[in-house]
Amino acid sequence: MGKYRYILFYKPYGVLSQFTDCSRENQRRTLKDYISIPAVYPVGRLDWDSEGLMLLTNHGQLQHRLSDPRFQHPRTYWVQVERIPDAVARQQLQQGIVIENYRTRPAKVHLLDSEPQLPPRDRPIRFRKNVPTAWLEITLTEGKNRQVRRMTAKVGFPTLRLVRVAIAHLRFEGLQPGQWRDLTPDELNPLLKLTMLRQPQN
Repeated sequence: MGKYRYILFYKPYGVLSQFTDCSRENQRRTLKDYISIPAVYPVGRLDWDSEGLMLLTNHGQLQHRLSDPRFQHPRTYWVQVERIPDAVARQQLQQGIVIENYRTRPAKVHLLDSEPQLPPRDRPIRFRKNVPTAWLEITLTEGKNRQVRRMTAKVGFPTLRLVRVAIAHLRFEGLQPGQWRDLTPDELNPLLKLTMLRQPQN
């Protein structure tokens, strides 16, 4: 076992993407409720009310580089929105949206033909009667605070459910909410290459 650990975790809805909750509520779940490995830290974050893939490591240089906006590694989300976005809205999302004087980077946006196969959320979304919903696949190369939700809201299609399904080439398949596993060498090597790091010696 090497000195570095690289963990993929499927964060459930309603879990903070940190190991401690500094608020006074003291009832919110955190990463420590699922991961008992010491001294690993999340690369980036995922909102409390979002679900899906997180990468955790104790390799500080990798964590720093993946968090650096210059590397622009892709993150892919499946996004359930209220109503069905038209071509104009999708093009706006692709080209970039101005949010509080910041223009988001160009994104890949695809309207899914059908609802993706996902585990049920432990708190179902609230449907509005007679209002249809749709699923988008959105790939970003940045991670501003609540960016996907703010982008879809800006073009008039509020996000109802948000699931991160990929970080670069890493996918969530094979994991259920609350489960984690170590990266395989085949997964790790491209990640180190992406950030121009060498494979650490064991």
